[in-house]
Amino acid sequence: MKAYQIEPWNNVKRVNLDTYIPPEVEKIAKKVMAHYNMKVRSRKLITSKPDKGGAIWKIKTNKGTRSLKLLHRAPARSKFSVWAQDYIVKQGAKVPALVRTKNKQLYVEMGGKVWIVTDWIQPLKQASKINLKGAKQLCYGLGEFHKSSKGYIPPEEAVKASRLMRWPKYYEKVRTKIGWFRELAKAYKHLPASKRLLSMTDRFEKQASDALTQLEKSSYSKMVAKDEPHWGLVHQDYGWSNGQLGPGGLWVIDLDGVSYDLPIRDLRKLITSTMEDMGRWDVKWARGMINAYHKANPIDRETYEILMIDLSLPNEFYKHVKEMLYHPETFLKREADAVLNGVMKSEKTKWKALKKLWTDKKKFKSGNYTGESSRAKRKKKRSKKKRRQR
Repeated sequence: MKAYQIEPWNNVKRVNLDTYIPPEVEKIAKKVMAHYNMKVRSRKLITSKPDKGGAIWKIKTNKGTRSLKLLHRAPARSKFSVWAQDYIVKQGAKVPALVRTKNKQLYVEMGGKVWIVTDWIQPLKQASKINLKGAKQLCYGLGEFHKSSKGYIPPEEAVKASRLMRWPKYYEKVRTKIGWFRELAKAYKHLPASKRLLSMTDRFEKQASDALTQLEKSSYSKMVAKDEPHWGLVHQDYGWSNGQLGPGGLWVIDLDGVSYDLPIRDLRKLITSTMEDMGRWDVKWARGMINAYHKANPIDRETYEILMIDLSLPNEFYKHVKEMLYHPETFLKREADAVLNGVMKSEKTKWKALKKLWTDKKKFKSGNYTGESSRAKRKKKRSKKKRRQR
């Protein structure tokens, strides 16, 4: 009989998906815990992803409170993140340590998924959202995390996760999909929100095109020519819930989506989401966040330029309006007005703020990128050494 394979369970009817875990998954969870040298006294579901097939439990054991995680991604991809977490912990970063199994393994693979047990960090609390101090703490902690991740090389059993080379294609995708928004708005022109959306697509499509042009003219291609371990890992889902204040400073949690990338991708997302929450672009806040990050993980002039270019992409417009691609009529009837109101409110102050932030570029030292990878430099150095020996 074929062993049970864990799949998303969001199609289960007549259950509360927020608290429901399939009985087969519960059985596997118990088997997984038996692989660890601990006695589990209680287990409480903290969160689940029924649409993806993942979950997190808080478990109380004779060794203290711990976390049991069912990682929803394919095993080889999850192993990239698991080994990354172990590497970052060993660099001294404030990241939950993995508990090894009785056989000294970092994880258990069962039900077609990877499971891990980590320390439960307590107490943890969110940094303050209402003052700049909290935002600075979040950014400083992010910089510490990125710096600690440099040099990571995954084992052969893991599939390498990287977005480092994909920036131009992502910018092209944003521009292309804004064109799709236009066509959908035309197809549903009988709905009031369609006319308003149509009046905005040219503007945001141009912003995406301009950002792509700037990226192509920047030092991006020379920067990414360096080895991926040079840049380290990006969280990809970093925010007020995944970076929290705890013992000794700010802790970064939920690392299962980490990948190689330019580190300022996380910082950009944090800045744009913070400005959106504020309803305006605040230069003092943005500068404070960037400077706090810079103190922990110094950035050079070229990296700062990429950050400015990425901020100029119509990120929030794209993030919210792309939901229309799945349910266009529902979006245009119920959600479009609120989304577009928020985006346009932010637009009123965004470009003036970015103009001021661009002037800060001169404060950062050049990284002097040559376009050669670290590997190529090492190879060239070895060749020179051999020639001298002859």
